[in-house]
Amino acid sequence: MADWNEISEMLQKGKAKDVADLCQKALDEGSSAREILNEGLMLGMGIVGERFKKNEVYVPEVLIAARAMNAGIEVLKPHMIAGPGDRKGKVVLGTVKGDLHDIGKNLVKIMMEGKGLEVVDLGADVATEKFVSVAKEEGAQIIACSALLTTTMTEMENVVKAVKEAGMRNSITIMVGGAPVTQNFCESIGADIYSADATSAAEAAVAACAR
Repeated sequence: MADWNEISEMLQKGKAKDVADLCQKALDEGSSAREILNEGLMLGMGIVGERFKKNEVYVPEVLIAARAMNAGIEVLKPHMIAGPGDRKGKVVLGTVKGDLHDIGKNLVKIMMEGKGLEVVDLGADVATEKFVSVAKEEGAQIIACSALLTTTMTEMENVVKAVKEAGMRNSITIMVGGAPVTQNFCESIGADIYSADATSAAEAAVAACAR
């Protein structure tokens, strides 16, 4: 029986090699890749997410833990056969047009993937049309937009309008976030979900995909 706590603890400490070795050991002992991902890696990343939310750890520690998680996932990948029931949902994520900031967006991606969501990361400075066209191509349930500048926040409203014009408003949940964004702003542009931090965003996305 694999020691899930050991995998979780090594991940929290950012020990990528130890995490990879422990994942391999668990596979060798008969644990399934899906079990190792859910019970070990996601357990650890969930704890990191909670600690980040409480300001007990900061961005560098989250990135180091994410690197360790990725090392574990690389070991598990060949053994993971994704069935239709395995994926919790798909999110198209990006920083809006005119905004080149991506640290917050990258943290959201890490937390969402840690919760078992598939994330299509469009990067920064993403045109409104691209959010919509990729969401359509990928069959995503969520478009998540990030902004750090008050001047680029208005682009989020353009995304909402474009989703409506594409006739996809009933099938797509629109999430917004970033330092200047508020719940009031979210409501004023007709978006669905505002999240103040990466951990809350991941939790809200999982809940939205489950509906």
